[in-house]
Amino acid sequence: MTRLLAIETSSAACSAALSIDGRIEERHALAPRQHASLILPMIESLLVEAGLRVAELDACAFGCGPGSFTGVRIAASVIQGIAFAVDLPVVPVSTLAVLAQGGMRETGQAHMLAALDARKDEVYWGAYRQSGSDRPELLGEERVCAPADIDMPAGSDWVGIGSGWAAHGEVLAAQAGEQLVRVMHDLEPRARDVATIAVTDFRAGRTVAAADAIPVYLRNRVADERKG
Repeated sequence: MTRLLAIETSSAACSAALSIDGRIEERHALAPRQHASLILPMIESLLVEAGLRVAELDACAFGCGPGSFTGVRIAASVIQGIAFAVDLPVVPVSTLAVLAQGGMRETGQAHMLAALDARKDEVYWGAYRQSGSDRPELLGEERVCAPADIDMPAGSDWVGIGSGWAAHGEVLAAQAGEQLVRVMHDLEPRARDVATIAVTDFRAGRTVAAADAIPVYLRNRVADERKG
């Protein structure tokens, strides 16, 4: 039996989920700028309902970004605090992968173009397809770029998901062309999808220590590459 706590605070939505042997319970709220006050009560509520103590968990997970700088930092600090306290392994999960998993769960379709609004006329971008496990397969790499510069994968029946499509839908749709069959611009990353991916990663040994549970911003990586 795997008992895993997951949180996601990288967008306007705030959520926590508890996965016990594949069964997931979630607390979710669309509450911009209230993540810091909501996330701990959500976690406590889930644990109390399940009759669990933190020390009885096998692991914890968080949406590690990209996304809102403040939101991703909140998730990392909360998970670090929990993991340090009881020496739990941590599973960092890409927010774009979480978004793709949510799109697959909502639509039943297998190809997702995840785009989050990165401000500065840019998007956080990742193309995913359904694999044989509960982990979407990334095609190419995740990146931050102008909407006109996205890497469009081959294939058909792609679904556009995330806030990037709300902010830059016209340009993204022009790049995707006839390969795009649907857009869900209001889909937010959720903790239940963090949990689904994280259980697969935990069982495969893809974990980090609490000290290494850090945010992924993508912009930092681009800046480092340009310096090289």
